[in-house]
Amino acid sequence: MAGLVLRQAKLHLVRRMITRPANVGGEAFDAVTEQEFAQHVANQTFVLHWQAHGLRYGIPHKQLSCLARGDDALVNLSRGVLKTADQQFFKMIVLSLTAPSSVLVTRLLGRGRESAEQISARMARSGFDLPKGLQVLQVDNSGTLDQTIDTTLSALYPDSPNREIS
Repeated sequence: MAGLVLRQAKLHLVRRMITRPANVGGEAFDAVTEQEFAQHVANQTFVLHWQAHGLRYGIPHKQLSCLARGDDALVNLSRGVLKTADQQFFKMIVLSLTAPSSVLVTRLLGRGRESAEQISARMARSGFDLPKGLQVLQVDNSGTLDQTIDTTLSALYPDSPNREIS
């Protein structure tokens, strides 16, 4: 996701709020406790929030200010919240990156955030279909990062002669 944003000025990477310890690594996110998350829900801080993988995730309204400027928001969402998001956002496109199971397991193990048991459970859920009625852009993510970025940007911005920005 960061690679897409680096090469396309129109994309804004949305920072999620997650009930995960800050020192876990991986994506840039705002770590909050369960109590803090519940307070954000009560204060209606989030445009979307959901629970997955034993954690709670939220997208603060302020993270989507890029939409008012005419830019695009790139956000990592759970399948379970996609229909809700589609109802809230005009012209939402689901970017579905796919790769063989062996590639996914290797990548998940490499992140070091989940146990082998958690990865196994995650892989068991990975075969589920996306909700019907969504605009989905499917991209093969089994190659290099640069290949995935090139393919994705070409599909998202087919008419943009300057889709790659150095």
